[in-house]
Amino acid sequence: MGGTGTGQDPSFGVSVIIAAHRAHDTIARAVRSLLEQDWTVWEAVIVSDDGTDYRPTLRAAGIDDPRLVFTGTGRVGAGAPAARNAGLAAARLELVAPLDADDRFRPGRLSALVPLALGNGAAFDNVAVVRDGDDSPLQHLYEDGQAPALLDGDGFLATSVPMFPVVRRDLVPGWDDDVDFCDDVVFNVRLLDAAGPVPLVATPFYEYRQRAGSVTFSADSGARAERCYRHVLDRLDGDGLGIRDDGLRRRFTQAIAAKRARNAAYEAAFKAGRCANFQEFLTLA
Repeated sequence: MGGTGTGQDPSFGVSVIIAAHRAHDTIARAVRSLLEQDWTVWEAVIVSDDGTDYRPTLRAAGIDDPRLVFTGTGRVGAGAPAARNAGLAAARLELVAPLDADDRFRPGRLSALVPLALGNGAAFDNVAVVRDGDDSPLQHLYEDGQAPALLDGDGFLATSVPMFPVVRRDLVPGWDDDVDFCDDVVFNVRLLDAAGPVPLVATPFYEYRQRAGSVTFSADSGARAERCYRHVLDRLDGDGLGIRDDGLRRRFTQAIAAKRARNAAYEAAFKAGRCANFQEFLTLA
């Protein structure tokens, strides 16, 4: 399971869940970012959601490690939530961390977040948004000096860049298969409802890659977001998405309404040719 020469407790490892759909061009980079971590007690649960085997692709890239676990959804295009749930079912370690197949962890991420997550139930970090084609930086979720030491539900609802925590598995809320666009938002609100404020590391250890062909880069991303927002509002009005805090549930409803308005503005900007994707739209403000 990897060495523990840095004083790591081998009983506290991280199951990194990688949902893979048509990800053969990027999967090696994502897995290599784990191999570069100085926290070595991890497993990568690679979930095929396209009916293909990712082992040959990784071996062709020189990656063959006993910490790699392969599973699948048994379907093609079941969606990231279903794939992550399949990965969660196969995960064996104390902590869970999602990693998109076209993103990467920067060196030092696990050693910074794992102890915090063990002690507090979960931990987040800052996020660097990078253009995939030329590696150019687009933005940080929090600029220098702006990141709060603790993140709560209200603080999270004020963000506009996806965030990917390390979570103790007894607090993992799972992913809703029927929330197929903003599933990370719902996951994080439910997590913070259960865990309360948790530490946030100001260093941008997670690299969120803006890639042509990705969901957020697609021409129909605005329409997909609108469908998701409407569905989430229906769920909030119905079962409340399992969020126990009435105030947080109400503020989440308000935040989704604000996201719908922002998405409508993005749709107008996209159609006018002012931006190519939602993250570029955010830089126009």
